[in-house]
This record gives sequence, structure tokens and C-alpha cells, in this order.
Amino acid sequence: MKITTFNPQIITRNAEDIVKLFEELGFKKRHEQEGIGVHDVTGIRMKNDDGFYIDISQTDVLPAEAMTVIRMNVDDYEAAYKLLSGHGFKNVYGARAVETKSSKSAVMISPSGFAINLIQHIKE
Repeated sequence: MKITTFNPQIITRNAEDIVKLFEELGFKKRHEQEGIGVHDVTGIRMKNDDGFYIDISQTDVLPAEAMTVIRMNVDDYEAAYKLLSGHGFKNVYGARAVETKSSKSAVMISPSGFAINLIQHIKE
């Protein structure tokens, strides 16, 4: 398994104020996608001139107003899922993954409470 992306991600019920803050910090939107998966997530990827990334995702399916997680893209979702599960991580979606035509993902919560959004992009 190879990690291809590793950066902070904020999952929130209201992305507008968070996007505005990061724009004021010098980040620019690079990508925005709406209607992701069964939970109708909006995903926003931002980057600053120094090459740092932040992802902001908006969804109503949250136990709190917002969560800060680590976005981790990998080249082998199943291997990474098995590794994280072996360390006690639990999938917030139960046994399901969020699958689209271009990705497969799950937010995994560690026993101590930090979260990793595990993602594999599917290349056609």
C-alpha cells in the first residue's frame, strides 16, 4: 500500500465560513465537487502558494458541527482498511464505503478518537 496524499481535512455542516478563513490565509480553491456519495457531500480542495493543501467537506451527517481529520489517499483501499481496522479503527459508516465512479472512501475513527478519511481514487 502506498500513500499518495496526506493532509488535513475539515468535515463540517457549513463550509462557507471555513473556506473564507482559508482564503484569507492565502489558500485558493483548486477543485470543488458536489453530490458525492449517498450523503450528498460537497468536497473542496484548497492549496496555498507554498504547496500546502487543506480539504473542506460539507455534509449533514456528522455527530458534531465539525470534525478535523487526516485525509489519506492510498493506492490500495482494502489493504489500508485492513491495516487501520487491525489497529482498532472503526468505520463511521459501519461496514460500508462511500463509493462513486471515481473513488472509494470511509472515515475511520481510532480508539483514541482521531480520524482518518481513507480514500482511493479509481482510475478509468
